[in-house]
Amino acid sequence: MKKLLCALLLVAAAANARVITEKDLFKFQWVGDPQLSPDGSQVAFVRVTADEKKDTYATSIWTVAARAGATPRRVTNGPRDTTPRWSHDGKLLAFLRAGEKDGKPAPPQINILRFDGGEPRVLTSLSRAVESIAWSPVSNTIAFTATTKPEDVAEKKEKKADDEHESDVRVINQAVYRFNGAGYRDATRAAHLWTVAVTDDATEPKPKQLTVGDFSEGDVSWSPDGTRLFYTSNRTYETYYDVPSNVLYSIASSGGEPVKVASYDGAFGAYAVSPDGKWVAFGGSLSHPIQSHTENDLFVVSTTPGSQPRNLTTAFNGEILGGVGGDQAPPRANRGPRPEWSADGKTLYVTAGEEGMVNLKRVDVASGRVEPWTTGQHALMTYAMEGGSTVALVSTPTMIGDLFLVGADGALSRLTNVNEKLWSELTLTEPDVMWTTSFDGKKVQSWIQKPPDFDPSKKYPMIINIHGGPHSAYGYVFDHEFQWMAAKGYVVLYPNPRGSTTYGEQFANIIQFHYPGDDYRDLMAATDDLIKRGYIDTKKLGVTGGSGGGVLTNWIIGHTDRFAAAVSQRSIADWSTFWYTADFTLFQPTWFHKAPFEDEADFRARSPITYIDKVKTPLMLIEGEADWRTPPMAGGEMMFRALKYRHVPTVMVRFPDESHELSRSGKPWHRAERLQHIVGWFDMWLLGISKPEYSRGLRSEVAK
Repeated sequence: MKKLLCALLLVAAAANARVITEKDLFKFQWVGDPQLSPDGSQVAFVRVTADEKKDTYATSIWTVAARAGATPRRVTNGPRDTTPRWSHDGKLLAFLRAGEKDGKPAPPQINILRFDGGEPRVLTSLSRAVESIAWSPVSNTIAFTATTKPEDVAEKKEKKADDEHESDVRVINQAVYRFNGAGYRDATRAAHLWTVAVTDDATEPKPKQLTVGDFSEGDVSWSPDGTRLFYTSNRTYETYYDVPSNVLYSIASSGGEPVKVASYDGAFGAYAVSPDGKWVAFGGSLSHPIQSHTENDLFVVSTTPGSQPRNLTTAFNGEILGGVGGDQAPPRANRGPRPEWSADGKTLYVTAGEEGMVNLKRVDVASGRVEPWTTGQHALMTYAMEGGSTVALVSTPTMIGDLFLVGADGALSRLTNVNEKLWSELTLTEPDVMWTTSFDGKKVQSWIQKPPDFDPSKKYPMIINIHGGPHSAYGYVFDHEFQWMAAKGYVVLYPNPRGSTTYGEQFANIIQFHYPGDDYRDLMAATDDLIKRGYIDTKKLGVTGGSGGGVLTNWIIGHTDRFAAAVSQRSIADWSTFWYTADFTLFQPTWFHKAPFEDEADFRARSPITYIDKVKTPLMLIEGEADWRTPPMAGGEMMFRALKYRHVPTVMVRFPDESHELSRSGKPWHRAERLQHIVGWFDMWLLGISKPEYSRGLRSEVAK
């Protein structure tokens, strides 16, 4: 009887289900930054929600017992609480709270919460944000980084006279002077290492600064005995003249002179100190030879100063600590994975990306042998290990992301289901996977998201959606954009052309000095392959993509007229202009052999704007006005003005205050409106739906 009742309830739920909408974004909940207590019995994590009225995101700290069937509970009120970290005895939980001062957000500071009850207590109140925190493994001391200066923490400061002028003029003498999302650099402030003691005393303790100088320190970690602190730093001025690199240092936890532990021909990524304190494992990629993309590997190095790292995964053809991209990673509190050691120091655990999937691997430290731990068509986004327990944050094409316990055999047991209520109302479908043999025999993987009521006997409009990077990847991960487009009646094709990661270094790096180019041919081959399945209306093809996908969108419409409409997002039109204006430099021969003034012909040949006279496809351009990664002047603005000159239907949609991260962590309303405009443009040109907002006021109104 119970089984029959459950079956009837499922049928009833399915009958009442609806398709997903762009505004369901306001109902989404995200899980981020899971942290296991030292005994492995509790998981602290950040829960992120969208605040529709305030058009922002709220974050709070939650905990859940590390056992099946446990109920999560909220332990902080938010709305801007992140970075939960357990004390060594599991009795205290430190976290960062961004408060409010004079009606404006105040910089995040360390707060302490007793896990057995009570209100959080403020531990620091610096003038600048605390950027990271790490508990000592043997005492109640927290190490952290911040750009605060010693004079900022002085008890009293002299106030400026009322008539003293404070200049807002910027003197810039470095090629990299602003960052997408972060804004302009303050060259006078470096992030330094501090410690602060946590006591039962109600008075606020005085933090101690351990490092000084012009160079920033980051990614702080303690030695197992608590006597030393490790961190990474690059102590070179104007690092863009050199290949990427940084150095692992250590310093006594009481202060003193830093010691260089190790450096190598590459950059240290996320790292972990072994249980005996004698080794450090880290993810990294070699700087030589200089490539467009070098696959991430797992290295180990002795903590004895001057040691050379050893690459454990040279023979492994997967992306260590690499992942796949969707549009629903936590928009706040998104922490990536890092290596973990077994208790005996003989095994390392890491995530690895392979063919659009991300799973956990076991790596034997002595031999470098890589063995699978978890398997499955999903993206294991991050994980934590403590006290014999392992918890992972997992996403699939029909699940944004939830916590799962990982068994010794790799089996996953669900701990959270934060979107259960919303998901019970929606009809979500899994995509089909498709492998295409491209022009030169290379295999290209794609996914096909179909409308929920798909009928193979009908003909559907199609949108090919191209990822950015170009060295990133789509995969088995939730993407609101694809589900939404499918819900609106489109078949969505999202491929991983050459240049994509998770298919080996050779496949990713093959586009060096040839981007865009043969990746375009891969995309057309995938489109043709899908059309052969018989349910695509070839007169109703659309193309879109963001960043590197925007580059390829601009390139495609300059090389073929087969698409009825295109939407290019935060794109590049002219590589020379981009070279001069982006927030990072291309001073190394990764994408181009030389600078544009030294090789004008190559930059011109690979710039979509060069082929603007061939473009006939109606084009929408989506731009974030604070995007310094692909500045609008180097992309959308050029395409827009040129196509207007040529009387080709075009419209530019600009989002105030949005950076390159518009689609992933932009303001919730902007993210929803972005989806509305993308599909609105395709509705107009592929389906003939009237959209006056795109045609009003033109000399000769668009016929559609």
